[in-house]
Amino acid sequence: MSLSANPWIRLLRLDRPIGILLLLWPTLWSLWLAAEGLPSFKNVMIFVFGCVLMRSAGCIINDYFDREIDGHIERTKNRPLPMGEIMPHHALIMFLILGLLAFSLVLLTNWLTILIAIGAVTITAIYPLLKRITNLPQLGLGIAWAFVVPMAFAAEKQHLIPETGYLCLLILSWTLMFDTYYALVDKEDDLKIGVKSTAILFGKYLLPIMISLKVFIISLSVLVGLLFDLMFPYYLGVFVASLFFLKHSFYLNKNEGTLFFKAFLENNYIGLAIFTGIFFGI
Repeated sequence: MSLSANPWIRLLRLDRPIGILLLLWPTLWSLWLAAEGLPSFKNVMIFVFGCVLMRSAGCIINDYFDREIDGHIERTKNRPLPMGEIMPHHALIMFLILGLLAFSLVLLTNWLTILIAIGAVTITAIYPLLKRITNLPQLGLGIAWAFVVPMAFAAEKQHLIPETGYLCLLILSWTLMFDTYYALVDKEDDLKIGVKSTAILFGKYLLPIMISLKVFIISLSVLVGLLFDLMFPYYLGVFVASLFFLKHSFYLNKNEGTLFFKAFLENNYIGLAIFTGIFFGI
């Protein structure tokens, strides 16, 4: 029996680990930079398991809020809640369980990390509502993703440093970019039912905006390397990421959901390239 046959596995997206990986990479970037290459084993385990728990919790609360509209979208119509395989209140109970498990992990760190984690949980909970009120829900996801930076530095250093702001902006921008590719997959369905996204907001200016965003991300990546005194392997990783950015830009002139989804998935390799560069360049 495949994993996707179990509705709870599908609700937690454990059959589709791409979301975990896209959250895990910036988390590992942050831990390695905060610890100057030697993060504690305890913190690595806390943050890795925390990524799995919070990503799944985020998927649950997203599906709960979207349970009335997911059935009208081709990509999401077979999710457990619109299919009636799981009751909404049971999904909420699971969300609370995962949230408590994640919070118990944060309790193993320090008070500063705990306070920052409260902010991260708050934005994660309200993120699914943003698509109803703003064309920038992807920006909300970027803010949620960027919380891993102050959390990692608080856990490793017990304080924050000014350079974390640039790393936050890098992760926010990268998330905004790859989640726009994800939104492009659903653009036509979203237009029909009134769901908002950057894919719709950018409209005919999608290509120049996305290229500009990628140039901004690459520039920030170089700046982060300079601020943290990273060596050549890091810039090699940035170069590899840039090649993927270039490749994905060619997809933007083609109105093909499969290509947009492929670009979204391949951001996993971008995250890996940057982490590999940090690992060997620190």
